[in-house]
Amino acid sequence: MSSVRPAAVVVLAAGEGTRMKSKTPKVLHEISGRSLVGHVVAASRELDPLHLVVVVGHASEQVTAHLTAADAQVRTAYQAEQKGTGNAVRVALDELGGAVEGTVIVVCGDTPLLSGETLAALAATHTADGNAVTVLSAEVPDSTGYGRIVRDATGAVTEIVEHKDADDEQRAIREINSGVFAFDGQLLSDALGKVRTDNSQGEEYLTDVLSILREAGHRVGASVADDHREILGINNRVQLAEARRLLNQRLLERAMTAGVTVVDPASTLIDVTVTYERDALVHPGTQLLGTTHLAQDTEVGPNSRLTDTVVHAGARVDNTVAEGAEVGPGALVGPYAYLRKGTKLGPKAKAGTYVEMKNATIGEGTKVPHLSYVGDATIGDHTNIGAASVFVNYDGVAKHHTTIGSHCRTGSDNMFVAPVTVGDGVYTAAGSVITKDVPSGSLAVARGQQRNIEGWVARKRPGSAAAQAAQAAVEESGSES
Repeated sequence: MSSVRPAAVVVLAAGEGTRMKSKTPKVLHEISGRSLVGHVVAASRELDPLHLVVVVGHASEQVTAHLTAADAQVRTAYQAEQKGTGNAVRVALDELGGAVEGTVIVVCGDTPLLSGETLAALAATHTADGNAVTVLSAEVPDSTGYGRIVRDATGAVTEIVEHKDADDEQRAIREINSGVFAFDGQLLSDALGKVRTDNSQGEEYLTDVLSILREAGHRVGASVADDHREILGINNRVQLAEARRLLNQRLLERAMTAGVTVVDPASTLIDVTVTYERDALVHPGTQLLGTTHLAQDTEVGPNSRLTDTVVHAGARVDNTVAEGAEVGPGALVGPYAYLRKGTKLGPKAKAGTYVEMKNATIGEGTKVPHLSYVGDATIGDHTNIGAASVFVNYDGVAKHHTTIGSHCRTGSDNMFVAPVTVGDGVYTAAGSVITKDVPSGSLAVARGQQRNIEGWVARKRPGSAAAQAAQAAVEESGSES
């Protein structure tokens, strides 16, 4: 990474993005765990600029709130009317008090694939070559819709021509403008005052600054991106999906290079904020989202979605949805489990098949094997919760807590009606509804006595299939005797 520190980075994010066909502003659409503009701001932060300003316009309050929630140090500048990129940069400089001493980098807010490394290379080239302006360019297979880089016989950049203003010869050029520039701050401010609006859109093009500075005798250069896909802008949902695919591929390759086994990258999604350790194993159909962390020797999937979830070393998570949960070392989850926010499984604990947990702390070696709901509860160590148990935590107004001790054995089809405390070493009978505290070492039985009413089916349901089956059984029993 270059040590060149820009005086400012300006992010252009004022446009509406009508082609997205969405109530959400274009720059707030998300891929891989961040908004489009969030990715750009994160890449810009890698340069450690003295100032970072985002130009907002359409849905400015919504965009500003989003930005400040993600980065409290970011500044915004309001562009009341979208009169072009040149006007947007002037608005940003006004926010900074006018002309800026040093390098000013301008980036687009809808280029989520742009990396900090590429921006650093741009800044380094700009400084090393002593340019007044340096454009980040790229060679693309199809340049339709992009501004073309026009060079002279020596290879110097003479101008950038927008697609709608280009002639046939210029439209054949494959080197395009990325919309990302490095400027000398003082020269940029002066040149913006000379930008005209005599073009097909009647806008102030930032690209006109290049011609203005070149005609004034200043040096204009270019830094060519190694991968043209980094500069891809997002204008519609198709491009959004393609950017997500490319970024996801980049993130998975980074994880695999770091020692994570991803069985099927094509069916695996990962957010940029996910972390991991070596020898984690990810099966097909898995989504790793938010601040999820996979520790060493973990195994996740298939068909699992983990959001803001920590999976500790040696744990196994199978066919599971987990949100804001913590899975302890060597713990087992699933298949078909749902761990909701606040769930913490201790070492070697188990949340089994068709188990839902919420705001529950499960002790070491404790098992909730199947068909149960555990909400707002604390369970001690080495306890076994019987199948089809429900922690009844909600009275219709407030949530209440259940505590079950260590080394307990609760029967199947138990209801624990909170608030209630079950001591250590307790047994409960199957089918019990536990409404009172149970002292340690006790057997709790809370169910009605069974009563068999013989002949009821024949009397109450005569002629039914059940009555006929019962009569046949009686006759068969009699013949055998």
